[in-house]
Amino acid sequence: MEVYRKEYAEKLDRIDALHPFTNKFVKDDPNLIYLDGNSLGMLPKTTPDEMSRVINQEWGKGLIRSWNEGWYQRSAQTGACLAKLIGARPDEVIVADSTSVNLFKLVYAVLKYQDGRTRIVSDDLNFPSDIYILQGLIELFGNKHELKLAQSMDAMTISTEQIKGLLNHQTALLTLSHVVYKSAFMYDMGQITRMAHENGAMVIWDLSHAVGAVPVDLNKSGADMAIGCTYKYLNGGPGSIAFLYVRKDLQEKLQSPIWGWFGQNDPFAFDLQYEPSTGIKRFLAGSPPILSLSTLEPALDIMLEAGMDNIRQKSVRQTDYLVSLAEKYLFPLGFQLSSPRDSRQRGSHISLQHPEAYRICKALIDSETGEKVVIPDFRAPDNIRLGIAPLYNTFAEIFEAIMQLKQIAEEKLYQHFSLNRDNVT
Repeated sequence: MEVYRKEYAEKLDRIDALHPFTNKFVKDDPNLIYLDGNSLGMLPKTTPDEMSRVINQEWGKGLIRSWNEGWYQRSAQTGACLAKLIGARPDEVIVADSTSVNLFKLVYAVLKYQDGRTRIVSDDLNFPSDIYILQGLIELFGNKHELKLAQSMDAMTISTEQIKGLLNHQTALLTLSHVVYKSAFMYDMGQITRMAHENGAMVIWDLSHAVGAVPVDLNKSGADMAIGCTYKYLNGGPGSIAFLYVRKDLQEKLQSPIWGWFGQNDPFAFDLQYEPSTGIKRFLAGSPPILSLSTLEPALDIMLEAGMDNIRQKSVRQTDYLVSLAEKYLFPLGFQLSSPRDSRQRGSHISLQHPEAYRICKALIDSETGEKVVIPDFRAPDNIRLGIAPLYNTFAEIFEAIMQLKQIAEEKLYQHFSLNRDNVT
């Protein structure tokens, strides 16, 4: 059938309204297919010029004066811009620190505010780092809290009933990833949040694998708090600065555990008695990394120009297309789908299981194997994750990547590679 031919993929690219956005990113190697945007987004072409301007003009010439010419307000201004992507008010988002640090701050704030409630609920599909933060805070609070994890029955999804069964009048906090990092399973944010609130629990959403890939409406869902990174679909760069969201009516009720000088009401008074700032700024800590903030701004401009609804529509078309190709060419070779088949329950990456997943990933990346270098990522024990970034990934790239997977599996080319794992997979 035509749908399973490369000409069909090329036709989809020709009629794709977002196809021109592929030219807004650095794609210098015609032999590279990059399907790892859910771990590190590509470099926007405008970012180097913006960085050069910040380094040469704001730092080189402006020096310390630049703090009064935009730097001091940049965390809040960038947060207000990012708020447009996640359905939040401009004064409800601040860009600061790392995802883990922001989660630490918000979980601490919840446990202190919900004093007397002793249960924390999450799931066993959550990103391990999030679980580590919860475990550490339980110890810091004197081991007064219990952590309950909803257990996935298929290593892919969690049912609403499983979460509901763990919520009770003792639940202080429910914290989940909106889109699960391994399988791309996506929760119904509004439904889960309402369920938690009915039990008096507060909710923190991790948006790291959602923001920039799926529409998020924190205000409409009634979400209390959220955190997320910016180096994945937001293309902010390796290790780029993270963000946090706190609903407006909660900001003055919650206390950050890190009483840093940028969270102080009047930091340049240098008063020795800490007084938290008003609003979302009270969740700042130390001086913001201006260079990291500056890489994020041009990337957000591209995202806002494209529009989240348009991005999501293309993401669904591309992930559905990938699944259809996998069914045709890969499932007969021992691959299995480990992401939800229903796009309404799925983010923008697809996981494929195979017993030789690690060595297949190594073969995909190797320049001597196949016509193209295909960069996915591997997630233990046997998942090949293919991250679709609709702003720069094409339908033709998806077709070529599946054909290369087919060749590697059919010819067992993965056998040329060692089972020894790299430090970073």
